[in-house]
Amino acid sequence: MTAAAGMNDHSRGEPPDLALLTGVRSGKRSYYREFIRTDEGPRSLLEEVARTAGDHLSAPWVVLALCDGSLTRARPRFVAVDGTGRAIEDADLLEVVRAELQAIRSGSVEPTEPDTSLIRVRMTLEGQLVGGLVAIHDLPAPPEPGDLSVLRVLANQAAVALHTSEQYQAGLELHQRARRLYDEATEQNRNLTLRTNELRATEQRLVAARQRELLDAERHRIARELHDSVSQFVLSAGMAVEMARGDAADLGPAGADLAKQLDRAKHLTQEAIQQLRDAIYALHHAASGESPATLPELISELAGHYRPRLQVQVRVEGGATPIDPRADHELVRIAGEALFNVATHTQAQRAVIRLRYRPDLLVLSIADDGTGDPVTLSRLLRIERAAMTDGRHRGLANMAVRAEKVGGSIAFRRARLGGVRIEVRIPLPVRFAADFTDIHPTDLEPS
Repeated sequence: MTAAAGMNDHSRGEPPDLALLTGVRSGKRSYYREFIRTDEGPRSLLEEVARTAGDHLSAPWVVLALCDGSLTRARPRFVAVDGTGRAIEDADLLEVVRAELQAIRSGSVEPTEPDTSLIRVRMTLEGQLVGGLVAIHDLPAPPEPGDLSVLRVLANQAAVALHTSEQYQAGLELHQRARRLYDEATEQNRNLTLRTNELRATEQRLVAARQRELLDAERHRIARELHDSVSQFVLSAGMAVEMARGDAADLGPAGADLAKQLDRAKHLTQEAIQQLRDAIYALHHAASGESPATLPELISELAGHYRPRLQVQVRVEGGATPIDPRADHELVRIAGEALFNVATHTQAQRAVIRLRYRPDLLVLSIADDGTGDPVTLSRLLRIERAAMTDGRHRGLANMAVRAEKVGGSIAFRRARLGGVRIEVRIPLPVRFAADFTDIHPTDLEPS
């Protein structure tokens, strides 16, 4: 038989079994643990203790309460029952009951006086007064000491139940607080992650803006140099050719072959002037607007400088993962040197620039349909890297050095278009060479 069952027996009108509840007199174990595990909670236990005490004492009323300041989180703070076992609300308490309740709340639980009908039992927890149980008995004789001991056991078990309830409430509050703190920390972590990503993106934009500023300054400088020096030299050469054509015309038939060669030189000079003008315009135009921020956009802008003289296509495979702007610069310079060689030396009509993004690799390739030979280019690269040559003949070596700066490599292969495919492979994330330095204006001079 459990305590819950004992409660059911009482609800059917059967007298409560005090010994079964407390384990006293019978020598049986107490059913207190099972009782406090019922779904009705501490109030049910306190009311049952009060009913059991009332039935044991034949009392018209019983009150069980906590002292103010003790077990502050425990609920309820008091219970009271009448002679029928019905719970009494605060508003329905008799004046004598209300006076005893006030005394318990103030911490005054006086011992039971001999030869009186008033029974007072102190409720203690670890030796400290936490409340009391008070009743008026209607027994033919005063309660025996054993009866008072039973009441103290009941009261103290009620104190333990209230203490357990308080600890549970405190633990529940701590759990809820910890949950709120965890949610706040998770939200803060999410916000910090977003702010960190924003800061990184801002930093990349600032670095890109710095590079654009340097590039714009270099474009202006190169455009000025082309206009003020190179263009003047080409114009002077054209004037010299024109004067030589006049001298060749004075020679008559003997100067016919020379006149043809001078005509060709004049045509080439005019074409050079036009190309210089186009280049100067392109440099000023690129510097006046917002420069592209991504590598595919930079490559597309570069390809536009060679049209319509060369049919250039740009293809991007995979997701365009942003990389360090310094690496973007080196790859654009490699592509620019490759396109310059294609347009100048290979008699190509078509070129294809392909960017292939993989999770751990970025591949840049420039293929053409010209007359170049990959074996010859590989041999020239070895010669350039081994010999001391002037800047006009170090284009291949410069491309290889730029690839190595960003931790990559360069190779020359036969293209499906029929010409050469220059392939640069950059492992991701980019790992710069130990001696890599940031872009300096002198690094932007033509190879």
